[in-house]
Amino acid sequence: MKAAILAAGCANRLRPYSDDTPKTLLAVDGVPILRRTFTSLLRCGFDQFVVGTGYLEHMVRDAIADWFPDLAVEYVSNPVFRTTNNGYSLSLLRPHLQQNSFILLDGDVVFDIGVVEALLARGPDCLAVRSVGDIGLEEVKVTADRSDRVLAIGKHVPVRGAMGESVGIELFSAASSQKLFAALDRRVHGQGLVNEYYEAAFQEVIDQGASLYGVDIGHLYATEIDTIDDLVAANARLADRPAFNVARASLRLAV
Repeated sequence: MKAAILAAGCANRLRPYSDDTPKTLLAVDGVPILRRTFTSLLRCGFDQFVVGTGYLEHMVRDAIADWFPDLAVEYVSNPVFRTTNNGYSLSLLRPHLQQNSFILLDGDVVFDIGVVEALLARGPDCLAVRSVGDIGLEEVKVTADRSDRVLAIGKHVPVRGAMGESVGIELFSAASSQKLFAALDRRVHGQGLVNEYYEAAFQEVIDQGASLYGVDIGHLYATEIDTIDDLVAANARLADRPAFNVARASLRLAV
C-alpha cells in the first residue's frame, strides 16, 4: 500500500527551532515527527512511500535513509516551496499516485496509530476528523450529512455545526485519486492557484458528486505541530501517555 507524506514547508511559525531543521524532523517526546509517522504506517501495512520535500530536503532524505535503509521511498521536490502551499506540493506527486489508492498525511501531524487503523477499517475515501476538544477559527473544519459524507471542508467552515477538525490524514481509492489530481491540476496549474490548501481540491470533487466521508476519531490523539506552543503541548501530552512511550521504546528496538 502507498503512503504520501507532505514535508516541504519551511515552518516560519516554529522559528528558531526550524531555522536549521525541517519541521517534520523536530522531536516530540524524543522522537522525530516523521519517524513516528513512518513507524506507524509500516505497522499498518504501508510499504511504499512518496515524500514531498522542499525546505532542507537533504536532511529529510538523509534521515529517512538512516532510519529505514531498505525501505522503498520516492521523493518529489517542490523547488518553489517558499511561495506555494500544500496544494501545489501535492499536485507534484501526481505521477506517483494518481493510478493508486493511497493514504495522505501532512508531515507535521503527531497521531495515535489508532487514527490510521480507523480509516483503514472504514475503507477508502475518508478523512480523520477530531470532534473532541476546542476547534478554532484557523483550523480546517468539516461539515457532513447524517451518513458522515463530507459536505464542506476548509478554514472558512463555521465552527457552529461542524463535525469537527480535519487533522490532515486522508485515505483515497484509486478512482478518487484520479479525480483529486485532475482537480489539483486544474486549480494549481491551470488557474495558477498555487497558494491554495489541498482542501480546496477536495471541495471541488465533493461538489462534483464524489463521496468523501468523515471518520470521527473520538478521543484518539492527533495534532498538527504548527507553532512552538503546539510543540510544547505535544511534548507534554505524549510524555503522559503510556501508549506513546511504549511505541517509542519499540521504535528504538525496531530500527
